[in-house]
Amino acid sequence: MMRKIVADGAAEEEFFKQVEKRSGETDKKVTAVVTEIIENVKANGDSAVKAYTEKFDGKLPQYYEVPREVINDALTEADSAFTDALLNAVENITDFHTRQKSQSFVNAKENGVILGQRVRGLERVGLYVPGGTAAYPSSVLMNAIPAKIAGVKEIIMVTPPLKDGTPNKDILVAAAVCGVDRIFMSGGAQAIAALAYGTEEIPKVDKIVGPGNIFVATAKKLLYGTVDIDMIAGPSEILVMADETADPKFVAADLMSQAEHDKLASSILVTTSEELADKTLAEIERQMQYLSRKEIIASSLENYGAILICKTKDEACALANRFAPEHLEVLFDNPMEYIGKLDNAGSIFLGKYASEPLGDYYAGPNHVLPTSGTARFFSPLGVNSFEKRTSFTYYTEQALREAKDDIVLIAEKEGLTAHANAIKVRF
Repeated sequence: MMRKIVADGAAEEEFFKQVEKRSGETDKKVTAVVTEIIENVKANGDSAVKAYTEKFDGKLPQYYEVPREVINDALTEADSAFTDALLNAVENITDFHTRQKSQSFVNAKENGVILGQRVRGLERVGLYVPGGTAAYPSSVLMNAIPAKIAGVKEIIMVTPPLKDGTPNKDILVAAAVCGVDRIFMSGGAQAIAALAYGTEEIPKVDKIVGPGNIFVATAKKLLYGTVDIDMIAGPSEILVMADETADPKFVAADLMSQAEHDKLASSILVTTSEELADKTLAEIERQMQYLSRKEIIASSLENYGAILICKTKDEACALANRFAPEHLEVLFDNPMEYIGKLDNAGSIFLGKYASEPLGDYYAGPNHVLPTSGTARFFSPLGVNSFEKRTSFTYYTEQALREAKDDIVLIAEKEGLTAHANAIKVRF
């Protein structure tokens, strides 16, 4: 069960360092396997991709590229309540992300100089969607919708087949409602390599997004530079800040909502109330008994969960900023007063009715978030993740004449005489 730690500056720091070791160093054996897969796909294209699919999934899928009519049929045949729920989520996610779209600009100065920036979407993006028990339709929405809003011209999805060789129909429905253009049935490092290099059938993309296992994550890391990626995601995490007014039923439920992801997930309660801490532990014991993934939850909470007891709410904020969690809940009686003090978090949930799963599925902000403390310098996935910016400059002869001495002086200070010469020869 979760340990209780009285925050004294040293005890909680030791715990944080233990949690930060979860991701560990790069697995050399995995890296070797993935490197071989990447090189094979680069050299042999679709034949290598299909061979790995047969090797790892047991059989070739029903389709390599899923026909458009199969995608449309999945949408037509889907449970109407599920489709309506997805469409409502699409509306919220679209509304939020539309506000992120950047604008091009032109700045025309009085001396004739024209400066500006052109913003447009990437040409083509690859979306990786895991299969099996880790198939999450919500991730399709969270990745595809901001890409479409950014102006990405084509979204190529790759996803492994089910054991019978067919596509996951829930994934097809999610792809249909948010405008995914093409879907290929392949998973693992081989699918990432195919997207990065392109094959005879799978188009080369500019960026790869979406979650995956250690082989997928390693492939993305190794291919970064050949192609852009979203991020290297670590295990899920949540930090809940709560005072004596919080309901322990809510606190316990929200902590376990992340602990069920996997045994490496980290769930932390930071509270000013030892009474709440004890009641939350009792609620975890009670609620866990009827949850389907209780073994995973128990392991996660025992190894990477903790209740940190501190003296003040400001101290709680400082601990949250130190940990920089993926998800941060503020269950204080006046949560909005603390938003300005919380600088390091992937996404912040304010008040007892803003439970973290609201963000996973429905509210609108993206659920692809920085983990492992990287919220100190990384941001959530968004529209600008799929945009590229190009600046442009126009100078008149007179404007360059007025600037030339400064430019030449700086260039010569740097020892770059050809730079200086490119200015000098014009006058």
